Amino acid sequence: MADTALDQLKRSGRIVVVGASLAGLRAAEVMREKGFAGSLTLVGDERHEPYDRPPLSKQVLLGKAEADGTLLPRRLDIDAEWRLGVAATGLDMAARTVKLADGEEVPYDRLLIATGVRARPWPNEAEGELDGVFTLRTREDGAGLARALAAGPRRVLVIGAGFTGSEIASACRERGLEVTVAERGDGPLVGALGGVIGAVAAELHRENGVDLRTGIMVTALEGDSTGRVRAAHLSDGTTLECDVVVVSLGAQRNTEWLTGSGLGAGPRGIACDAGCRAFDLRGIVTDDIYVAGDVARSPHALFGYQFLSLEHWGNAVAQAETAAHNMLSEGTDRRPHLWVPAFWSSQFGVNIKSVGVPSMGSEIMITQGSRSERRFTAVYGYQGRVIGAVTFDNGRWLQFYEKQIEACAPFPPPFTTVDRRPDGQRPIPADFPDPSLPTHGPTITLSGYSPADRRIATFTPAGH
Repeated sequence: MADTALDQLKRSGRIVVVGASLAGLRAAEVMREKGFAGSLTLVGDERHEPYDRPPLSKQVLLGKAEADGTLLPRRLDIDAEWRLGVAATGLDMAARTVKLADGEEVPYDRLLIATGVRARPWPNEAEGELDGVFTLRTREDGAGLARALAAGPRRVLVIGAGFTGSEIASACRERGLEVTVAERGDGPLVGALGGVIGAVAAELHRENGVDLRTGIMVTALEGDSTGRVRAAHLSDGTTLECDVVVVSLGAQRNTEWLTGSGLGAGPRGIACDAGCRAFDLRGIVTDDIYVAGDVARSPHALFGYQFLSLEHWGNAVAQAETAAHNMLSEGTDRRPHLWVPAFWSSQFGVNIKSVGVPSMGSEIMITQGSRSERRFTAVYGYQGRVIGAVTFDNGRWLQFYEKQIEACAPFPPPFTTVDRRPDGQRPIPADFPDPSLPTHGPTITLSGYSPADRRIATFTPAGH
């Protein structure tokens, strides 16, 4: 049988992975498992080998784990050249080279982009550099914030009540620290789960001693003569004294290095088809560049072929595995990435899990349990079908509703469920905020239908 181009690629080709984190590592492992024997190069701007990020806002902040003890386990030796601590700065699609910050150019036959996201910084750079002001994304961020909390600050201010901001607030209270959360929306988690669930989350915050302030924005941070933060000014005219500030305003996708490359990349992420192949700016799919993880946005058949950007641990793994498989497969053997989004969080002793895309939902129905007991299952509906579900300490039902989503089951659910309460007899509006005004930290972004769409609404706190 004649030697094909794919055989040659597998035997002696060059694959470069830009992004040496969870998605990049898992993709590299799948490539070796599939018999790729050529050269494999992983490029990462952080100097660390791939590590797990979810513990940074949980066990690390509670002092139950060290930030440098979060390395990801390896499934196998990937025999790769690691280029850590050096960022990719450019891509030449015609020459098939990746440009690095140290001036080198790395050639490739296949390229996987898994550059992920970074924490959105405080918009005033000088204020953001005050001692005591943190973001939380990297291992250094987690270690620094954990040391600051262990020192026993008088008050912590968390700006933004998305999932990460809420977990930080929860860790502060568990440490016995006074904490204020400032959220521009009507409640915590409203961008991801809507106002009905946001109201439950707000009660959780307040019952656990958080000074939760909603419908408010931080307009400025003030430092003392030593350069340490001492206070925050709020949009209602008040001033809050605080000695630790955590900026939790969501994430930015790492796509700037692709500017001018011709790839369909922008603030919303890098557009790719369901097989993870990147689009160029003309909307034409490439055959040698693939995308995976938080930086990708891809169409999903279950959700109206909307391009979805997902900041989920499980999605990063599943999409990386699909991309790696397709990079080393003939066209007829390639498979689509159709992972149903799933997410979990632990805060104030409550285990919160979601499946599907709740933020597409126009209505919500409490199908099991009760909001007042903080133990319930809520199902989201969109155009007469089940589109998502969230549970508070009731995760055993999630798999059932995942099947409902996959089956495009009707909404409201026509069956009588176990533990249905009087307040769950009919749907109510899910109460999501205006999508043109992004709230802090949505984990799923509906990014439209066009692969070449590079627009995004920018978020800037008042006063800047």
